[in-house]
This record gives sequence, structure tokens and C-alpha cells, in this order.
Amino acid sequence: MIQELHMSGLEGKTVLVTGGAGFIGSNLVEVLLGNKVNVICLDNFSTGFKHNISSYLNSDLFTLIEGDICNLNTCHQACQGVDFVLHQAALGSVPRSIEDPINTNNVNVGGFLNMLVAARDAKVKRFVYAASSSTYGDSEELPKVEHTIGKPLSPYAITKYVNELYADIFSTTYGLDTIGLRYFNVFGRRQDPNGAYAAVIPLFVKQLMNHESPKINGDGSYSRDFTYIDNVLQINLKAITTSNSSALNQVYNAAVGDRTSLLELTTYLKTYLTCYDSEINNVNVTYGPNRVGDIPHSLASIAKAQKELDYQPTHTVKNGIKEAVNWYWENL
Repeated sequence: MIQELHMSGLEGKTVLVTGGAGFIGSNLVEVLLGNKVNVICLDNFSTGFKHNISSYLNSDLFTLIEGDICNLNTCHQACQGVDFVLHQAALGSVPRSIEDPINTNNVNVGGFLNMLVAARDAKVKRFVYAASSSTYGDSEELPKVEHTIGKPLSPYAITKYVNELYADIFSTTYGLDTIGLRYFNVFGRRQDPNGAYAAVIPLFVKQLMNHESPKINGDGSYSRDFTYIDNVLQINLKAITTSNSSALNQVYNAAVGDRTSLLELTTYLKTYLTCYDSEINNVNVTYGPNRVGDIPHSLASIAKAQKELDYQPTHTVKNGIKEAVNWYWENL
């Protein structure tokens, strides 16, 4: 957990975290409040949970607005008096977008545009938003560098790319400073292991703890740049506090700069969970077909973020998985 992080420029400021009851959003809320920053949380609890923020509800520094980014009036209300926006609200998941492209577009594009308009009208100083590594699409280049993308492979990927295009237009046309962070398979505490669209790490952890066989899509060779939550918290905070003017109105990879195959990931999870329950070592892995819209390999270059934002990841994949497993064991 990030205990201390230099937040020069945020003293006495107000930060709006959209999707603040979700996985990444609630972690951002926690670290901001821990540094005595005024926080407004906007969430409709469609994918977030009240229990993620329940301990902050009585804080004088915390305000909860239960509402939807698809409502422009709600977005205007949330942005009043706000200095910085950390926009995390979205409908995630490639499979969800394939099953329901209309709702994904309404939230991820329509809701995003509402937030940009509201931030512009409220004269917000900076708008930092969750972009996605899915924007790289069918580009086979490794590592992924920000200026080279391919053709999107899912409705979700299209929506996240459109976000970048809108942010750029709002920067050049209206003077709203924006920074996009292309998240690469973020994982860690509070990531929901339940539901049809649960991410692979919390899902596998839950299954292994229940002595159920995790199912890998494909042969296990597909690889991802799994990125621990504390690294993502750091880059978000760097993005809203940087005084480097050349860092503004750009997109950055939010990753660790290493890749792990699904087979390696499962091995790490079993190793760390076995410390709590030796029987988990005997649980077998099963295999199924590759998922539609999945890319084979994902690996980020973090050179641009290191140079422009002074981003320095603190957690490797293995460090992060060990901490995440400890959290799940105590909280599931």
C-alpha cells in the first residue's frame, strides 16, 4: 500500500474521482484522503461497491454523489468547485462489450463526453482519465509504444480509443489539460472476483481457494503486462501533480514493463496461496478456447511515463501477486 507519496500541488485542493467506489477508484480515494485531500466520489454502483468506501462516509474530506456519468446534469454537479478529475468510471471487459456494445458505448463514450463537457465548463485544472491497452488492438509490435497502435479488436477497445480522440480535441479546442493512462491488466486489493466479467487474477484466486480448477483461455502462452494497483496509484498521482508542461495532453502506458504468461501467472498464484493451504498445490488447471477479441501478447514500454511523469513502478508482478494473495486470503 502506498503510505507516503509526495503530492505537491494538492494541498487544499478538491479531486473528483468518478467510479470512486470501484476497484481502482476506491484505492485512489483512499490514498488521496490519507494525504488530506478533499475528495468527491461519483458512482452509480453498477460495478462499484458501497463497502469499498463505507469507512470514508463520515470523513469531512469526503463527499459521495450517487449518480451516473450518462446524466450531464449529474456530471456538472460533480465538477462544481473541483480542481482535478480522476476519471475511472466506465464499463470494463472486452467480453461484456461484445455482448452489449450499445451500453458499453453509451457509458464509455457518451459518459466520457459528458464528463469532459462538465470539466470544461467548471474550469477544472486537469482531467486525468483511464485509457486502455486494448487501444493497441492488432498491433504486433512489442513492447507497445504510445504512438503506434493497431486496429481495435472489440467494441470496448473502440470506446477507449474514442476517449483519447475526444480528450485531444478538448485540449486543442477548449484548452482543457488532459492526460490519458493506458492501463495494462491492473490487479490488486478490492478487485472483484465475482460476476460474469471478473478479471483473471481475482477469479483464479477465488477458484483456487475453493479448490476449483481455473480455466485458462488457450494454451496458457498468451502473456500480459500485469500491473499492481500501487503502480497505477502512483502514475495517477504523478499525472495530476506534475509541473512538467510537456507532459500534458498526452497518453501514457500505465504498466510495469514486463510480461507474464497465463501459465506463469497460475503458477505464481498457486505458489503463494499454498502458503495458506497446502491442498491448493494439487488443484489442476484446465484449458479452453481463446476468447474473441483477445490479443496474444501485451507488453508496455514505460519509457515515456518515466521521462515525462517521473513514473517509477515500485512493484514487480511477483511482488504484487504476493500482496494481492495476502489481501484476498484475509478478505474473501
